[in-house]
Amino acid sequence: MKLSVIIPVYNECETLEQAVRAVVDVHRADEIIIIDDGSNDGTRDLYGRIAALSDTIQVHMHPHNMGKGAAVRTGFSKATGDILLIQDADLEYDPRDYFALIRPIEEGKATVVYGSRFRGGPTKTMFFWHMVGNKFLTLVTNIMYHTILSDMETCYKVFRADVIKGIPLRSRGFEFEPEVTSKVLKRGHRIYEVPISYNGREFEEGKKLNPWREGPKALYYLVKYRFMD
Repeated sequence: MKLSVIIPVYNECETLEQAVRAVVDVHRADEIIIIDDGSNDGTRDLYGRIAALSDTIQVHMHPHNMGKGAAVRTGFSKATGDILLIQDADLEYDPRDYFALIRPIEEGKATVVYGSRFRGGPTKTMFFWHMVGNKFLTLVTNIMYHTILSDMETCYKVFRADVIKGIPLRSRGFEFEPEVTSKVLKRGHRIYEVPISYNGREFEEGKKLNPWREGPKALYYLVKYRFMD
């Protein structure tokens, strides 16, 4: 099955080239789609060199910053693979996990797979309040959607293309995570989880997610999409 890897990018000049090399080096991505979401830190100067790494690489530019959700949606619209996988550009997630992530879809066991940082893979210790917020939002997801996820906010979300392209998505920012999870579960797709490795970075290294700002928004969208589509 053809695998499309979607990489949303915003101001990742320090890590992007290394992250794309890691994706190329696993020799599993048939299509690497980079969506630059209005970077202004010099990231855009790297694309000539990055595109030369592999003929599977496409680069698409947003004219200004629109948010991770908007970048992922653009990536979905450009992808031609049978399986779509989201990859961050910050080196926190290891592309060597691709084989485990896509296997349940290839074997017909699942249509949606999440890579979980809490199911036993090698993991750098996370920020305490990030972990608390993640666990709380995952618990709310499990209660509201009658499931047993361990990591709703994971980056590694993998979809059979016909499934995700049939779901209307509207989120522009980090609220993409609760929106897509809610809509997948409401449509009866059970999410298959596999353990992944995780190497979380520090704020001074460029980590962008602020749990105090994004956590309440994620909770709002979990509730909203439980009753609306």
